[in-house]
Amino acid sequence: MNFPDLGEFRFVRKILEGAHPLNNEPPAHRSWLNVGDDCAIFDGWLATKDLSVENTHFRLDWSSPEQAVEKHIVSNVSDVSSMGGRPKIALFGLCVNKNWSEETRNRIAKAVAQGFERRGITLIGGDTVSGDVGMFSTTLLGTTDGEISLLRSDAKPGDHVFVAGTLGKSDAGLWILMNHPEEANRFPRLVEYHLAPKICEDAGAQLVKQGVRGACMDISDGLSSETNHLALSSGVSIEIDEQKLPIDPDVLEMCEYFGLSPLQFALNGGEEYELLFTSNLTKSIYLEGAPKMGEIHDIGLVSCGNGVYLKGQDGVKALLNAQAWSHL
Repeated sequence: MNFPDLGEFRFVRKILEGAHPLNNEPPAHRSWLNVGDDCAIFDGWLATKDLSVENTHFRLDWSSPEQAVEKHIVSNVSDVSSMGGRPKIALFGLCVNKNWSEETRNRIAKAVAQGFERRGITLIGGDTVSGDVGMFSTTLLGTTDGEISLLRSDAKPGDHVFVAGTLGKSDAGLWILMNHPEEANRFPRLVEYHLAPKICEDAGAQLVKQGVRGACMDISDGLSSETNHLALSSGVSIEIDEQKLPIDPDVLEMCEYFGLSPLQFALNGGEEYELLFTSNLTKSIYLEGAPKMGEIHDIGLVSCGNGVYLKGQDGVKALLNAQAWSHL
């Protein structure tokens, strides 16, 4: 493409240089799903959209430009993964902070280009503007390998509740940055995970391949909120066993060091992007053939009824209310 020699067009050209080619591969199965899940589905395409606003979702005094872009892309990719899909096509919008240096702008452009290309995602368009704060906006389209999509509404009585990976990492990293930034080097893995989380980006597709036909979503707003979403969407009751929660070892160490409750990070910490799902399969199936997913943890049961309950270490059950972050 020939771009006019104007600042905005030079910037766009930096993003599109080396872009992944667009493949003429329509979805293999045509289906439709309205709003209410991690993705909508139209004519077989999984569709999601996430925004990342400077000083709300990322801070460039904490993050590098590359970390901020990575976190944004992961937040979109995890939505497609949680539906059992793989990302294919993106539309990207960028509000450039008028105070960003030329170096920062160039690093963001390069990170966007490489972030999508590395994942095999074709960038087919978008928009650039400038304003008082920076913002990333992505509309991401994906497809499933087969006919099955994982939905929030498919939890059934008798299913077990599983978590891929460990809990509390991102929120613990955020707590350190907000309260004791001088201790960031003591817990670098937690801080790094908050700034640029790394997940198994095809975990949902792997679950479908292994025969999972339950409910699924990513943990973006915290386990307490997401289990309530699953229970409400599926019309079931969910019981979580506190003793089975896979609290990350570094979170346990950090909480002991600062005298905090690790349970709060595990239950209410957002931006984890690991998968929460239900299945009637035994845990043993997840130990074979999917090494990239990491360890799968059985944390609870689905039953008839409504509401989400936490069984404490003393065996007493209590209602587990959603503690989601609200942007409004």
